[in-house]
Amino acid sequence: MIDNRVDPPFIGDERAMLNNFLDWHRETLAVKCAGLSQEQLRERSAPPSTLSLLGLVRHMAHVERVWFRHVLNDEGVPLLYKTDDPDADLNDVDTASAEEAFATWRAEIEHARKLSAEVSLDAIGKRKRHGEDCSHRWILVHMIEEYARHNGHADLLRERIDGVTGE
Repeated sequence: MIDNRVDPPFIGDERAMLNNFLDWHRETLAVKCAGLSQEQLRERSAPPSTLSLLGLVRHMAHVERVWFRHVLNDEGVPLLYKTDDPDADLNDVDTASAEEAFATWRAEIEHARKLSAEVSLDAIGKRKRHGEDCSHRWILVHMIEEYARHNGHADLLRERIDGVTGE
C-alpha cells in the first residue's frame, strides 16, 4: 500500500495540531483504499451492513461538504449523493465510479482546507447544525472524530478484502 501520511507533530500550536491530525486521518482512508480495484472498493462488509470502502469515501466527501461548505461557510451548493435514501452516499455504490468518488472527495478536502485556513478557530459557522451554533474548532475536532471512527471501519473492510492490516 502507498502511504503518504505525515505524522502530526508532537509539539505545535492548536491549529497546526488540528489540521495535521485531520489530514493524517484523511490520508488514512486513502491508505486503506490504495491498490484496490473498483470491484474491491465496492465489496460490502457483512450482512445486514451495506458498508464498503467506496461508500466510506463517498460518505466522507459528503461530510466534508456539509461541515465546511454548508455549516462553516453557508455556501449554496447542493448536497452530494442526495436521493430518497438518506444513506445513498453509503448504499448506492454498485454502479458508482470509484474514480469520480475519489475526485469528489479530494476536491471537497481541498475546498475545506482553503475555507479552514481563512477563518479563526473561534469563528462560528454561518449555519446552525441541529439547531446549534458551532465553532470552526468544534468542526475540526468533529471531523477528526468522524474520520477516526470510519477509519476503524475501513481497517476491518480492508482486512476482509485482502488481509491487509495496519495503522
